[in-house]
Amino acid sequence: MKMIKALIRPEAADDVIEGLAEGGFVSLTKIDAFGRGKQKGVTVGTIHYDELPKTMLMLVVENESVEEVVKLIKYKAYTGYQGDGKIFVIPVDNAYTIRTRDAGL
Repeated sequence: MKMIKALIRPEAADDVIEGLAEGGFVSLTKIDAFGRGKQKGVTVGTIHYDELPKTMLMLVVENESVEEVVKLIKYKAYTGYQGDGKIFVIPVDNAYTIRTRDAGL
């Protein structure tokens, strides 16, 4: 299993979530966040915005689905401008459902 964390533009979140749902990936966590990447914020006139709004999507998928999910997120979140986001793929050893005490997805 792998956890996919995608930090994307907030305005792209709904398109990405819809695309994931159409692909059969319906379980995810959505978190509103603030941060900056390589661009170190943005300057508009004389005002510098150090941290920009982002949306973090987190989901856990089987290893075989990683490439499909990453491809989908990259396609749906792409604008071609700095700040489109970043995707992280992290190994997951196991998952546990608290209510049922079951292990696995």
